[in-house]
Amino acid sequence: MITKQTTIRDTIQVEGRGLHTGSMVTLSFHPAEADTGYVFKRTDIDGQPEIPALANYVISTDRGTTIGKNDAVVNTVEHVLAALVGLGIDNCLMEIDGPETPIMDGSSRFFVEALEKAGTRELDAERNYFEIKEPLRLELPEEGVELMAVPADEYQLSVMVDYGTKVLGSQNATLNHITDFKKDIADCRTFSFLHELELLLQHGLIKGGDLNNAIVYVDKEVSPETLERLKKAFNKENVSVKPNGILDNLDLHYPNEAARHKLLDVIGDLALAGRPIKGRIFATKPGHKGNTQFAKLLLDKIREEEKKPQIPEYDPNAKPFYDTVEIMQRLPHRPPFLLVDKIIELTEDCVVGVKNVTMNESFFQGHFPGAPVMPGVLQVEAMAQVGGILALSTVPDPENYLTYFLKMDSVKFKQKVVPGDTLVFKLVLSEPIRRGIVQMHGEAYVGTKLVSEASLMAQIVKERN
Repeated sequence: MITKQTTIRDTIQVEGRGLHTGSMVTLSFHPAEADTGYVFKRTDIDGQPEIPALANYVISTDRGTTIGKNDAVVNTVEHVLAALVGLGIDNCLMEIDGPETPIMDGSSRFFVEALEKAGTRELDAERNYFEIKEPLRLELPEEGVELMAVPADEYQLSVMVDYGTKVLGSQNATLNHITDFKKDIADCRTFSFLHELELLLQHGLIKGGDLNNAIVYVDKEVSPETLERLKKAFNKENVSVKPNGILDNLDLHYPNEAARHKLLDVIGDLALAGRPIKGRIFATKPGHKGNTQFAKLLLDKIREEEKKPQIPEYDPNAKPFYDTVEIMQRLPHRPPFLLVDKIIELTEDCVVGVKNVTMNESFFQGHFPGAPVMPGVLQVEAMAQVGGILALSTVPDPENYLTYFLKMDSVKFKQKVVPGDTLVFKLVLSEPIRRGIVQMHGEAYVGTKLVSEASLMAQIVKERN
């Protein structure tokens, strides 16, 4: 199933205070073109520098994820990115007039609400998933952190947190469908332990914190003096500890809200891999440091994958796009000169076809006795026939047209093709078809091995009216 990339339909703004600076900031979400991904733009800096939301731009993970490029930085990007991923938005330009995103209530809820109000629209380009094909793992033993990705048909996450405290205990959270993000995860707020809160206050941080944007777990004995300091710091008439061990500033949305928020953070941080993910993520005691390192690992894998030739995948159990009978309805070739058995993929600029090579092929007679090898010229002919399917798909009545082979260039034979091999051909248009002239680059694979390739030119000619 082909899924199209998306962006937002309209521009929308969110205003709020930055957690650490306490300054008011405006974050504007704008539509973006396909393959833009997520990009932040600092509008308050000369030149309005842009920072791609990618793992290699992470400069700090202290109390949140900070990305930066040259002198421009944006703090606490994870809640915003989680909202975009959770709503299936692939491309967005975010203009911000300060160094950190608004903390709002410490969750993604307000960003989700704003983005839903802006709406989404499909783009012409296909969504380019990063599919987890083999287990990937990251460990930070000194911190007890472990992240693992395994193959799955969709994006799924499971998180376990345990900080060795009685008040929080051990918590788990799971998201089996990313489409449930809004319902199950988006409103889960960040949390802090009391001793962390006191330390941050001592260092003049969380100037934008007001006890309404974080759940505070009390992990120590609380003296009247401590409560007085908290009342003063947050301008509260009264501060106390609830029977469940949290400050009385907030009520929990879920018993495992802490684990759900960590799951939210994982989604936001792994957005820095730069591509939507197909796979299941298991995270034990995740934090921004481990999350962003894992995102960098995924990003490195993606870039390795992009450098490799895009080998077509062939599932013999899947229903073909065209079977042999349907191919003969479009091509004039007939056995034994028909060298295509199936077409398994056909788009506007790409076609993938299959040829099962058996010992019964007539061309093995005499080529060579005792060591049968498929002639290279017939590999190119099979490639051209597959390309003919692509060429004729551009006319409304292909049965009335033929494609004539005009030229081949840069032909290379890299591996023998022998009986028992399954040839998979992939042909991609080199440039748009003009005046019936079709230029394609073709590759032939057996398994993951490239066995031959060529640049081909053909002409579409109408034979019957």
